[in-house]
Order: sequence, then structure tokens, then C-alpha cells
Amino acid sequence: MADKVKVLMLCGPTASGKTALAVMLAKALDGEVISADSMQIYSGLTVGTAAPQPEEMQGIAHHLIGVIPPQQSFSVADWTAAAAEKIADIHRRGKIPIIAGGTGLYLSSLMNGVRFQEEKTDPALREKLREELGREGAEAMHARLMAVDAPYAQTLHPNNTGRVLRALEVYLQTGQTMTERLADSLMPEKPYDVCLYGLNYDSRTELYEKIERRVDIMMEKGILDEARLVYKNRECWHTAAQAIGYKEFFPFFEGTMPLELCVDELKKATRHYAKRQLTWFRRMEGIVWERAADPQAAQRIAQAFLQKALPKADEALI
Repeated sequence: MADKVKVLMLCGPTASGKTALAVMLAKALDGEVISADSMQIYSGLTVGTAAPQPEEMQGIAHHLIGVIPPQQSFSVADWTAAAAEKIADIHRRGKIPIIAGGTGLYLSSLMNGVRFQEEKTDPALREKLREELGREGAEAMHARLMAVDAPYAQTLHPNNTGRVLRALEVYLQTGQTMTERLADSLMPEKPYDVCLYGLNYDSRTELYEKIERRVDIMMEKGILDEARLVYKNRECWHTAAQAIGYKEFFPFFEGTMPLELCVDELKKATRHYAKRQLTWFRRMEGIVWERAADPQAAQRIAQAFLQKALPKADEALI
């Protein structure tokens, strides 16, 4: 592992304080932060994605935030390639790459060195699945995926219809589940020497309180205007239109649900998403858990990282 780039990776459910801790670690280790968030990559969507603002960054360089337009598709393969370039550049300049985010698929794929196969699609099959989605609904299609590939289906919300349909398409086209495909795509050796840390609260109640407070703050910051913009562009902003934080307000814009109920739905959806995030992170190999909002966490993580990163002969200097 001595010749591999050493990377500090920080994950946790939404509202667990990843941004603040990543900044503290970057200051302590002379590092730069790479966002591992599938929505923060898009420009102009800052409130609903909880993208860090300049005052939160505190002068620390952050990468892969707001760099592509919302109408552009951006896959996990695109992100891992972009993140690899950033890691190489940060390391070349003598700084520590710090990956921070809540998109488990991104983090796992980068850490394990997943090699993505060339996407082959069957337009007729894809259209058939979309028609079935229209007739049967998202829950039914998710149940179909659960029947053939439960491990992968459990990582997806039923409303994530893009990935659900893609997994069904791969299975029907090749006979291979997405779980099997991901396993086959792993490199024989992991590309980075990763120190992986996860944030969580002592109780589910505390996490849910933080989530509800975050949604209230988003309302104060104008998430409704941002969601309205997504709604107006929903035909071409496909990813944003399916994202938690925006789609919950669509019934309000359509006049079918009062705003208060939409806010409640957003809080509920975010709580469910946090549960799925934790399920994913707990399966990640080598993860070390820290209590969210613990003021001593940054010091412990930084010290542990330095102990691993420095040569044996220099350990006495820590």
C-alpha cells in the first residue's frame, strides 16, 4: 500500500455534518475536498442539494460542486473518472485528497476501483419498460427488481426509476443482475489507500431532528424557488426532477397539495433516504464510525490518518 495515494474518505447520512468536518480535516491535514454527492455536481441547485457555500468552505478548495448544467446526464462512471483526476492533481501538489459525501455508490465505486462496462442499450426494451412503468407505477417496477436482484434493489428508492429500469434492462438483456455486474467489474487490487470514516448520531431520533431542522432552514433559504425552477424544466432536467428536495413540491405547483404537506413529505423522504444511506455505508469495508457533531472527531481522525500515512520511521514525530 506504500506506493498508493492515501485518501481520506468521509461519509454519513444527510445532515450529519460532513461538510463542516471535511473543512476541519482539510485545515488540519493541508487537504482539499472532493464532493461525493450526485446532486451537488449540478450548477444552480445549491439549496436543495445543501451545497457548501463560500463561508462554509472557509477558504478550502472544494471540487466537483456546481460544474455541469442540470440538463446534462452524469453517471457514476463520469464521477469516478472526474474524482480520479482530482485526486491525482491534489496529490501531485502535495496535498491530501479528502472525499466527502453521501452518495454511497460513488464512494464504493471509487474506493473499490470499479471498472465500468460500456453502456449497451436496447431502445425497444427500454421503451417497453417505460410503458410498463407508466401502467404499473414505480413501486411495482421496484418490486420486480427486488424479485430478481434484492441486494441492489434495496439500495434504491422506488422513485429512482432511472436506475430501477436500467437494472431491469440489464437483467432482461443479459441475464446478469446489477449486483453480479458490479462484482465482476471490480479491479483485482484497490486503486487507493483509503481511510474511511462514517458519521452518525447516537440515536435515530437525533438524526431525524437534524433532518427536520435542515428542511426548515432550506425553506428559509428559498428551496421553494429552486424547486419551482426544476419543475418548470422537468422535461429536460431529468435527474433533478427525480431528486429528493424538489419533486416533493411538484404537487404544490400543480395545485393538488398544500405547501405544509409537501414540506412534511420532504422531511419524510429525507428520513427514509438517510436510512438507506446508513444501510449502504454499514456494508462498506473498513469503515470507522465517529459520532456526528463530536468536537473531538476531527482531531482523532487527523491523528489516525497521519499515523497511517507517515513512514514507520517518522511515527515518533506525531
